[in-house]
Amino acid sequence: MKPFLVLCFLAFAVLSFAQNRPKPPVSIILDTDIGPDYDDVGAMAVLHALADRGEARPLAVIASNKHDLVVPVIDVLNTYFGRPDLPTGVTKGPGVVDGAWQKWPEMLVATYPHTIRSSDDAPDAVTAYRQLLAKQPNGSVTIVTVGFLTNMANLLDSKPDRFSKLGGKELVKQKVKELVSMAGAFPKGREFNVYKDSVASEKAFANWPTPVIFSGFEIGKEIKTGPRLVASPTLKSPVKDVFALCMPKAKQDNDGRMSWDQTAVLVAVRGVEPYYGLKRGRFLIRGGTNAWQDDPNGSHYYLTEKMPVARVTEEIETLMMHQPGKK
Repeated sequence: MKPFLVLCFLAFAVLSFAQNRPKPPVSIILDTDIGPDYDDVGAMAVLHALADRGEARPLAVIASNKHDLVVPVIDVLNTYFGRPDLPTGVTKGPGVVDGAWQKWPEMLVATYPHTIRSSDDAPDAVTAYRQLLAKQPNGSVTIVTVGFLTNMANLLDSKPDRFSKLGGKELVKQKVKELVSMAGAFPKGREFNVYKDSVASEKAFANWPTPVIFSGFEIGKEIKTGPRLVASPTLKSPVKDVFALCMPKAKQDNDGRMSWDQTAVLVAVRGVEPYYGLKRGRFLIRGGTNAWQDDPNGSHYYLTEKMPVARVTEEIETLMMHQPGKK
């Protein structure tokens, strides 16, 4: 073979290898208020399913809700999916305490194995974040929030400690690649995760030093999951149990529960494309209500619909039906 052809062949081989090489898993921390709504259970199932597929490397699941059963529920799900030692934490000091009116957390902790008996027994969320982030390579961590922004505001305010000489904002800027947040409604609105701790929301989003991608209320509202999960005759899981208990209790859930939190996890791991488009600008908050300002240089983005809702729904629900393999 002539030298020129050899070079061409080698170049093609290198390019082909680079294109077909699997992407490294996304290092991810999930911050959840799991309890007032049950789409968080679906979000945790999606995270563990993507981790089992080698697409995600969960670093922790941390609670932004101080209710007694929130961390035990996180422990139930992490244990069920074969990751009982996954670090956790919970907001200490001022914060939101919010239970589930359907009493599904009580059902889960009474039915499934777990070792953490109360959220009070979990470490401080900020301490957990600082310890985890300090150990990670620079610019490598994706944080996805599907609850209140209390922990994000507290993390930004945190002081240097034994884990890092950097203050919170500097530590986030050094270690975090992006923040993906189920928060807000676009182009304007009043959304639960934002207004429940509106002071923290305003502080977090105004000062966050990396790009922020918002999955707004309008995105998850159209994606209703649960019927296929509940109807499966072979599936046995805490995820199915929660949806089977809760869906009949609200008329609006007859066709499935709106899936806000699952979209944020999906995008945090797999990226925006091919599911959604992006609008760039600045997220503005006043008194728990959000607005939007277009800005070509802004560091905030919100998702816009692209893939048909039915296809996104099918993909998310398939991930929610994931069964853990033997570890």
